[in-house]
Amino acid sequence: MDKFESIRAFTQVVISGGFAAAARDMGLSRSAVNKLVIALENELGVQLLHRSTRVVTPTETGLAFHERCLDILASLEEAERSITLLHEQPRGRLRVNAPMSFGTMHLAPALADFLVQYPDLQVQLTLNDRFIDPIEEGFDVTVRIAKPQESASLIVHPITAAQRLLCAAPSYLETHGIPTHPNELRQHSCLHYGQLAVEHQWTLIGPDGEQTVSVDGVLCSNNGEVLRDAAVRGLGIALLPAFIVRRELQQGTLQIVLPNYHPPELSIAVIYPVSRHLSTKVRLLVNFLQERFGDRSDWHPD
Repeated sequence: MDKFESIRAFTQVVISGGFAAAARDMGLSRSAVNKLVIALENELGVQLLHRSTRVVTPTETGLAFHERCLDILASLEEAERSITLLHEQPRGRLRVNAPMSFGTMHLAPALADFLVQYPDLQVQLTLNDRFIDPIEEGFDVTVRIAKPQESASLIVHPITAAQRLLCAAPSYLETHGIPTHPNELRQHSCLHYGQLAVEHQWTLIGPDGEQTVSVDGVLCSNNGEVLRDAAVRGLGIALLPAFIVRRELQQGTLQIVLPNYHPPELSIAVIYPVSRHLSTKVRLLVNFLQERFGDRSDWHPD
């Protein structure tokens, strides 16, 4: 017995109100539908339908089983749809938004490789460092490096975490001294990220627990590369994601400050509207970014 075909026949009989109507809807003969339902009843050992010459109605057990069958068939149809989508060649346009530094340094090269794999797609990449509403501004996929706001209309898919570091140029530390405790940051020029809600406070986790210290400096910006370049020029101590300063740390133009203290990591997440969660092109891009950035070990300093 084809159990799924029997389940389909049974649910169609209940929905259509009889064997003849169900047979027409399924494109089968009345006797074929009847045999499928009888086989299902025999398999389960229960009567699912009350049969009369004029009316066919589900038994109490049949009604409960019918409700469960609808869920099963919906899941089966969804599984079949997902397999079909896997074999469809994606085409069309994807509107993507990301922060400036991450987009320039990492996302843009990744999207170039993505488009090599899927040449029928077009990507419109917009970079900015402000918080946006993806639905209101019409973006299919948004990458954010922060904890996104909860929303019933958006799906948040974390792909990795961004380690952050305190760093400064050797010339700055030679002139102003090397801090050995977070409290000493108050005596230094701290280059801070102006987009954060608490602009002049840094939270660090170390041997003596979590500490929040008020800082100030000669420059604040909503762009990480601006802060990095300022730190390289000796303007102060910066707190930045490792993926922005890894090269400078390797070259020695920046060095880690307070290595025993670290800021909390930031989540890097892909965000997309609930209405697009079954889109082939969105799903492919999300999976690609997960594979590309899921292993963040190369973003940590050596």
